[in-house]
Formats: sequence, structure tokens, C-alpha cells
Amino acid sequence: MADDKIAKDDAEWQRKLTPEQFAVTRCSATERPFTGPWLDEKRDGTFVCVCCGSPLFRSDTKYESGSGWPSFF
Repeated sequence: MADDKIAKDDAEWQRKLTPEQFAVTRCSATERPFTGPWLDEKRDGTFVCVCCGSPLFRSDTKYESGSGWPSFF
């Protein structure tokens, strides 16, 4: 799906996403450090894009960077 553009207007994205997801993915916002739900996530799996579902990072590449956000190598 990485090559397929998803055509939605802002109203459609706002219906699909939470207010914070919309701000981060569509308006270049950043969640506050040390507050996100994925910071302490330890389960095996793959992190995916909330907008299109494309795989982004495997959990076995996650590490503690001290930045307050999930970090991956």
C-alpha cells in the first residue's frame, strides 16, 4: 500500500482518526514525550500506520532512547 495514495479530505480523516491521531498525522503535531501509549509496549509484533495500515517497525527493533517517544533501529 506504500505506493498507493489514499485520497481523503480532512473531514474524512477526522471521522477515521482520534483528535490526537489527526493532529499528529495530518497537521504535523507531536504527542507530548513520555505520554504515548506505545512508549512502554513490550509485546512482539509490528507497529503499523494508523492511516493506511502499512507496516512501519517491528517490535524487536524498538529500544529505549530516553527521548520520550518509541525509538527503532
